[in-house]
Amino acid sequence: MATLDTVKPGETVTVAKLVGQGATKRRIMDMGITKGTKVYVRKVAPLGDPVEVTIRGYELSLRKEEAQHVEVA
Repeated sequence: MATLDTVKPGETVTVAKLVGQGATKRRIMDMGITKGTKVYVRKVAPLGDPVEVTIRGYELSLRKEEAQHVEVA
């Protein structure tokens, strides 16, 4: 399954699953990224880190490491 760090700018995807445990998973969920949420990828930095997304009406920047924990469909 694809992860959020592999999505191209301009695409909208749906969160299928959060991978990871403990503090990392909790932190991602606290940012509003939960199963079934639509995520629009706005920009990706030249080296791929960070990834800028729009989710639940606000803009968010995720580190590539965090984006790898979000499986999308």
